[in-house]
Amino acid sequence: MSLSRLDDDDYPAVAMGQAAELLEVQPAFLRSLDAAGVVSPGRSSGGHRRYSRRQLERAARLRVLVDAGMNLEGAIRILELEDDLAAANARITELEHRLAGDAPAAPPREDAS
Repeated sequence: MSLSRLDDDDYPAVAMGQAAELLEVQPAFLRSLDAAGVVSPGRSSGGHRRYSRRQLERAARLRVLVDAGMNLEGAIRILELEDDLAAANARITELEHRLAGDAPAAPPREDAS
């Protein structure tokens, strides 16, 4: 194993017990996120859940929302909307740079029709 994989935000390196301890939650909370499909951890060869840094960040954000009084369904919807907003802002920035001549034009998108 190359240690550089540990720098990858998507590399599933953290076991469930460690993840629960880091996030100060019960493992049941992490299992509920997996069941809801909002955080889908990788699996070890023995079938144990392994979480990536990016998944832990998502779980931590959901925990903050749940601790603030949101139910899990509402917290998941807020997280989805935050993701959509971040993607839209990134696209706006890309288009602004393209209009300013700072970046090469992206290839045209093909419609899936």
